[in-house]
Amino acid sequence: MPSEPTTRPRFLKGALVVHESQTPGPPPKVIVFQYNPEQVKRSLEKRAVESKGGGSSPSKEDLLRAAGPPAETINLQITLDAADQLAEPDSNQTTVENGLFPMLSVLEMLLYPPTTRVQQIDAAAGQGEVQVSPADLPLVLLVWGQSRVVPVMLTSFTVSEESFDVNLNPIRAKIDLAMKVLTYLELKKNTIGYDAYLSYQRRKEQHAAKYRAGAGESAVLQTVDQSRR
Repeated sequence: MPSEPTTRPRFLKGALVVHESQTPGPPPKVIVFQYNPEQVKRSLEKRAVESKGGGSSPSKEDLLRAAGPPAETINLQITLDAADQLAEPDSNQTTVENGLFPMLSVLEMLLYPPTTRVQQIDAAAGQGEVQVSPADLPLVLLVWGQSRVVPVMLTSFTVSEESFDVNLNPIRAKIDLAMKVLTYLELKKNTIGYDAYLSYQRRKEQHAAKYRAGAGESAVLQTVDQSRR
């Protein structure tokens, strides 16, 4: 079989990179999407400055100010299919025995505190400790190309298991992931997530600086100028 042309562009895959904590430690776990989602839905909401007078509405001087970066959410759907692995059972024994359970579980565990930490909390409470720190979840980076490497917190996980093997292991599934982007307001300084978010925002600023208006720019500005007269 002839090799692929060397000029063919490399097709990047989206992924989640999971760090055990916000500070450098063991190598992160990388969850590469089997198929890139066909659609990514994002929502940005302005972070308003709190009213100085205690009212619900910002004052006039604060109306066009922002308390920080907007609250951003990202929603996407990923598809998992074990058909290719099951077609070559000798080299994919884990999939033959477990179907998609390993992949589904690694995604679901992003919402679970580790059982070891749960047991530590129970032991501390049993010894009469009044203040017991909740379990920490891992730090997750959504990687969607070079311009979007962004710290996120998984807020919702919805899975539709569509096909099963003879042992009722899921072998095809669609997963809806809802994520909240974590900004420098929520993350500690000099951590992996904090630095990643600043880089993410800088990338946006760099792309915005490249924008050039089309041929209608002069006409629009003239209209604005005339509207003030």
